[in-house]
Amino acid sequence: MRPWLKGLGIGLVAVAWAVAAHFASAHPGPSGWGAALALAPVVTAMVLGLWSLPMRWLGVLGMVALAGVLVALWPWLTGRVALLFFLEQTGVYLLMAVVFGRTLRGPDESLVTQMARRVHGGVLSDKQFGYTRQVTLSWTLFFMAMALCSVLLFLLAPTAVWSVFANLLGGPLIALMFVGEFVWRRVALPDEARATMSDAIRAWKTHNAEKAP
Repeated sequence: MRPWLKGLGIGLVAVAWAVAAHFASAHPGPSGWGAALALAPVVTAMVLGLWSLPMRWLGVLGMVALAGVLVALWPWLTGRVALLFFLEQTGVYLLMAVVFGRTLRGPDESLVTQMARRVHGGVLSDKQFGYTRQVTLSWTLFFMAMALCSVLLFLLAPTAVWSVFANLLGGPLIALMFVGEFVWRRVALPDEARATMSDAIRAWKTHNAEKAP
């Protein structure tokens, strides 16, 4: 499959998921399909984690227990679809803030600096080093701000307003952050070797693969 076609397919799925999540969150009444949509990413991750346990029987036992909990709580879950999406998405923002922010502490290099070294063959100038650390801080603050906005809107605004921000604007805002950083990099580092967004994505995938157990 051609890369652009694969990217288009992923983009269409992401848009469809965001629209469906918005309608499910904004719906005032109980929604079984909405609860299933909200829980699908978390449950899938838990199942994959349980299945990868060295002791397979323990993973199967965990999946049975998970299924039992979902069945027991299903009537309660179907009536709190917006809460499920809120917890999931806000949790992701906070997790990403931690992923970026924790690399700013201690003697190790920041996350974006590590990825930049992969893109540039392990060699960075002083300007690149300082810039990539600032970018890591920017992403940390960005995800913290997204989480804070999500919390404030969920608590103070109508659910439909929060849902527009969380489900329809979250992805575009992240994409805008990527584009803004890419443009600013050309201004801040005009004489340095330039990396494309594809290079950054490949570096991110490599970083995740190396961190995986």
